[in-house]
Amino acid sequence: MDLWFELLGAWWWVAPTAIGAGAAGYGVATSGRRRARRLELDAARHEMSRAYTALMSARADMRTARAALQTAKANPGAPGTSSVSIARDELQRAKHAHRVAWMTLRAKRTGVKAARAQMRAVPASSRNDDSRLPLARLMARHDILTARWMQYETDAARALAIPQMTDARHPITAEFVAAEHHARSLRPADARAKITPEEFVAYREAVAAAESAFRIAEQDAWRTARRQGPPPVEPPGT
Repeated sequence: MDLWFELLGAWWWVAPTAIGAGAAGYGVATSGRRRARRLELDAARHEMSRAYTALMSARADMRTARAALQTAKANPGAPGTSSVSIARDELQRAKHAHRVAWMTLRAKRTGVKAARAQMRAVPASSRNDDSRLPLARLMARHDILTARWMQYETDAARALAIPQMTDARHPITAEFVAAEHHARSLRPADARAKITPEEFVAYREAVAAAESAFRIAEQDAWRTARRQGPPPVEPPGT
C-alpha cells in the first residue's frame, strides 16, 4: 500500500482522538460520572492510538529493511553489508510485522466502534447505576474469577479431589497465582475511581491474563486428578 494512502487511511480517525485528548485533557470537560461511563471508550481510543504508533514504526522498519536489501544487492560482500539472503529474510520479517500492525490497528478501530455502541446502548434510566459502569463490569469479571478459585479453597470435596489447584508450589498453579496477584495489584478501589485509560487497559489485560492462566491451571489440575481415578466431584461446566 502506498505510504500516503496508508497514512490517510489510518490518520483520519486517529487524529481527531489525539487532537481532542490534547486540547481538552482527560476528564476536564466531563463530570465524574460521565468520565466513568466513557472510560471504556477512552481506553479503546488509547489502544487505537497505540496501535497507530506501532504501525508507523513497523512501516519505518520495512522501509529500512527494503533499503538494506537494495544496498546488499548493489554492493555484495562489502564490509558492514548483510548478505542478500539475510537482507531478504529481514525484509520478509518486516513485511510480516507491518501486516500484523495494520490488522491490529483495524481491530482496535473496531473496538472503538464497539465501545461507543455499548456506551450509547445503556438506557438513560440506568445511567446512574454504578454496576453498568465499565470499571464495575471489569471488577465483576475479576470477582467471578476469584470466586471460582476460592471454591477450591472452601469446598472440602473439591479441595481433596483437586489438590493441585490449592498447591502454589505447582508451576502451572503458581503462574495463575502470580497473574491473579498482578491483577489484584492493579485493581482500583471502586467502580468510580479516577483512573486513566492506560490504567484501565492495564487492569483489563491483567484480568484477562489471570482468566487465561486459571483456565490452563484448572484444566491441568483436572487432568492430573483423572489420572488417579474419577474425581468425586463434577468438573467445571457440568
